[in-house]
Amino acid sequence: MATHADPHLAMVRPVTPRTPEGCEECLRIGSPWVHLRVCLTCGHVGCCDSSPLRHARAHAGTVAHPIVASMEPGEDWRWCFVHEALV
Repeated sequence: MATHADPHLAMVRPVTPRTPEGCEECLRIGSPWVHLRVCLTCGHVGCCDSSPLRHARAHAGTVAHPIVASMEPGEDWRWCFVHEALV
């Protein structure tokens, strides 16, 4: 766990995944994904960095929503793309 409070945690909101069935962009273009991440600012669902198109990271960089959570069963963690660290 992080040893300091990440200032980006202030951007975390209660969200509902916009496309709980999969990565929003991959569903639109028919691309496969590996794991899903949900943006904790707006609810965008994107694919992880192990996925071919890395849509969660792209979303964070494009709209400046840095914190995601894993949507994988049994996982309970959050990641800050700016600090490249668990938060």
